[in-house]
Amino acid sequence: MASTASAGTLGATPALRRLYVTRFVFAVAWAALLLVSGSELTVAAKLLLFLYPAFDVAAAVVDARSARTAGPVRALYANMAASVLAAVGIAVADASGVADVLRVWGAWAVVSGLIQLLVGVARRPMGGQWAMILSGGISVLAGASFIRSATQDDPSLTALAGYATLGGIFFLVSAIRLPRPGPGN
Repeated sequence: MASTASAGTLGATPALRRLYVTRFVFAVAWAALLLVSGSELTVAAKLLLFLYPAFDVAAAVVDARSARTAGPVRALYANMAASVLAAVGIAVADASGVADVLRVWGAWAVVSGLIQLLVGVARRPMGGQWAMILSGGISVLAGASFIRSATQDDPSLTALAGYATLGGIFFLVSAIRLPRPGPGN
């Protein structure tokens, strides 16, 4: 609810809204490109798989910069570290095959989902965060599913496209739900 948000959190919402919309557009475009590249670990697929957590690092940096007035950013720094480790882990795992990529991606989804859940809960007074809280919880479950799917006979990368699309939709919903400053703010 906008009336309970402080001036600091309201001041951060335009930047956060832009970031969330950008993350939506990126996630949907990334998912489409991953689906087009197929489930094999081609050079294009490897690049896309690395690019997603790398983009997450950049988005977390932008988020941390805009959130300084809205409260603590330690969880965002933890997210940056997790995403850097994921990007490096995926770059290494893609030499071993789809199963190892899914294991790394799954572990990253669990950790980053927990972080997103914590950030969403901490930002509840800002408003529009229920989608981020829900997205964080779903990310944890999806990550466990990716790890489990890595044990299948013929693991596939296509589920990652659905994961990215759903995450992007949650970012869009949060962008729409963020309060807008009134005329006096």
